[in-house]
Amino acid sequence: MTICLFITGTDTKVGKTFISIMLLQLAKKLNFDSVGYKPIASGCKITKYGLRNNDALSLKKNSNIQLYYNIINPYNFLDKTSPNIISERIKKPISLYKISSILKYIKKKTNLIIIEGIGGWLTPISKIKKFSDWVFKEKISVILVVGIKLGCINHALLTVESIKKKGLILKGWIANNINNKNIWHKKYINTLKQNLNIIFLGEIPYFKKHNKIKLWKYINFNYF
Repeated sequence: MTICLFITGTDTKVGKTFISIMLLQLAKKLNFDSVGYKPIASGCKITKYGLRNNDALSLKKNSNIQLYYNIINPYNFLDKTSPNIISERIKKPISLYKISSILKYIKKKTNLIIIEGIGGWLTPISKIKKFSDWVFKEKISVILVVGIKLGCINHALLTVESIKKKGLILKGWIANNINNKNIWHKKYINTLKQNLNIIFLGEIPYFKKHNKIKLWKYINFNYF
């Protein structure tokens, strides 16, 4: 049986990739055949191999099982904007069937898949579909990354409410200190602990650079 975890966030730039890498690092340490999967990415760079996304490349690099880039990241867009906007503009619709088919393929290659979302939980991918619709369709368990900043309490509460309404398993939430000098961060985290009513998996301190830090040390994995 393959374990799938969907990493979502309260917003963009809250640390979904860092948390996904952290989980992949831990999986490698525990000898899992792990793969990072980022179905949709915007804000890519042009290379001789085609469009490439830095987050997707990081997931690929930290995966224990190496697959082709187009498997790891089937939908990639040059412009850094909401996927529904750019996919419509360049007439490249996002197919949930294709994303599911690739997921099914990856499941045959591995026993743990870390799936990174794009933007926040309700990011639209077309005029009528949101990425969360696909997570619900596949019945994937969710981990919420909360970027600790002004507004995060409201964003986190709304996100958890939406996930619960879908009837999905919410494994818990992770506090990520994305700002260096936030005098209120402890108050924000305590308020979230009191109001979210889900498992608190841990707090990531602020780091200027994450690339050489074993982030999984800061997370309580006894709940997984």
